[in-house]
Amino acid sequence: MQIWMLLTRLSGILILAIVLGDTFEVMLLPVPVKRRVRLVMVFLRPLWGVWCLLACIARPGQRRERALGLFGPLFLVSLILIWIAGLILGFALVQLSLLQTEINLPQAFYVSAATFFTLGIEGGILVSPGAKAASVIEAGCGLGFLALVIGYLPVLYQLYAQREIHVMLLDERAGSPPCAITFLQRHSQGQNIHEVDVLLREWERWSAELLESHMSYPMLSYYRSQFANQSWLAATAAVMDACALIMVGLTGVRTFQARMSFAVTRLVLAELTELLGIQRVALGAVRLPSAEFEKITAILREVGLAFVEPDAELLLAKFRATYEPFLGGLSKHLMLPLPEWIPQEGEERMDNWTNNSRGRIAQQLLEAVAPEPQARSFKWPLLSKRVRIRKSGE
Repeated sequence: MQIWMLLTRLSGILILAIVLGDTFEVMLLPVPVKRRVRLVMVFLRPLWGVWCLLACIARPGQRRERALGLFGPLFLVSLILIWIAGLILGFALVQLSLLQTEINLPQAFYVSAATFFTLGIEGGILVSPGAKAASVIEAGCGLGFLALVIGYLPVLYQLYAQREIHVMLLDERAGSPPCAITFLQRHSQGQNIHEVDVLLREWERWSAELLESHMSYPMLSYYRSQFANQSWLAATAAVMDACALIMVGLTGVRTFQARMSFAVTRLVLAELTELLGIQRVALGAVRLPSAEFEKITAILREVGLAFVEPDAELLLAKFRATYEPFLGGLSKHLMLPLPEWIPQEGEERMDNWTNNSRGRIAQQLLEAVAPEPQARSFKWPLLSKRVRIRKSGE
């Protein structure tokens, strides 16, 4: 009997150590943890696999995207419930080995839950000094845990908001979904190609913040953007593609900042691939065939950006080989599509800021009042076929 009680007590202490350790790492520890066995990852990976299967049953499109978008918040709630259940079970096993009265595991679980939520229990149960001490410790853990959760949720959603702000700011610069060619086109046509360095510097910092937040809070990787044609992974892919093009060498574009942003962002992709347990990172399909590269060359030449190296295609392929496998693995695992190198024209390719009812009304008003000179200077790539600024009264 003494051995059984000892094993019960050790089991409870082990459960408490695992749950409290995981809670400390996720909520309080600022340093990213790369330990292979983490409670949050033990539940995260299999639950995501099951959720993806259920989401695939739904018809593709908005319904499936909404289903996938629910996983991140639901998993966060489930993780908190798992932590609470683990703490209550651990203290219940400890109390079961300390209480001197005859009590079974369900009753001990009730005593533990009542103590954890500070509900109060019947008198006469906590007789031994050890049981009273464990009860006081559990009540303190319950109050502290609830306080941590209250402070934890705003921090998590603040990190999510900071990530999405940069993703949405890329909409008018690189299109929806974002595209590296559109990004370079719009800056070159606006005679503002020097601002590319400024944006890439901001994305270098954004990438570092992304690595820090997603390593500490892995569930953030599964939080999706507000629009179906946007995602943090698509934005990362577009920025990496733009950096690779600049690193190959374009007339009038400096390469230093592109190299810095490229290095940091590639580290982010590699670390997140390892964190999420993605084993297969090889691409299934080539994102940029040779025929597409010729089109890219012609598009960039039209806006005054030409490759300075004769073997530009080979250099670009070498750069792509260092990050596209990670993009492909993350895309398949998270079910987030990657942007194309060459954007497709048409109504489905309209930017989010123009592709809604209020945006179209504003565009019609702009067409009615814009003067003729502005019509020659205002030209958005991919929108020029549908948007034409005309003189008032035409």
